[in-house]
Amino acid sequence: MRNADIKNAPATGTVRHVSRQIWLAGLGAAALTRDWAESGAGPMFRSLVKEGTLVEARTIRVVGDRLETSYAKVNSVWRRTRAVVQSGVRDAADSAVSLVQKTLPRSLPQVKLPAMAVDAPARKTVRKTTRKHGVKKATAPRTARVAKRGVRGKARAAK
Repeated sequence: MRNADIKNAPATGTVRHVSRQIWLAGLGAAALTRDWAESGAGPMFRSLVKEGTLVEARTIRVVGDRLETSYAKVNSVWRRTRAVVQSGVRDAADSAVSLVQKTLPRSLPQVKLPAMAVDAPARKTVRKTTRKHGVKKATAPRTARVAKRGVRGKARAAK
């Protein structure tokens, strides 16, 4: 079809007529809105702002109350959960201690550790057995004693 045929088609006239009416209705709405904005829009706009402010204040109050209630519930659940967990851990620890006390003999034999385990540099104290009573005594490692003496000596020399 050519362009001239489209313009002369019967459906084209109806479409043009309807689209023109829509255009004119839009212009009429714009004109009425302009007239309304000039005369009555100010008071109406102010009343809408006032109503919006009231609704906003009520909404904030309701949401705030619900949030406070939610925080209180969460804190309550947290406290109960913490108490239950602590109780469960205490019960498990007590059971473990009781089981160990029942199953292990009352006096355990003394175990002599290999030299490399006793002289490990990561240990802060070294366990030695005294010859008199067989009682274990904790002593500081040699390097720590030397370092202490060195610091003391420097401090005394500074005085």
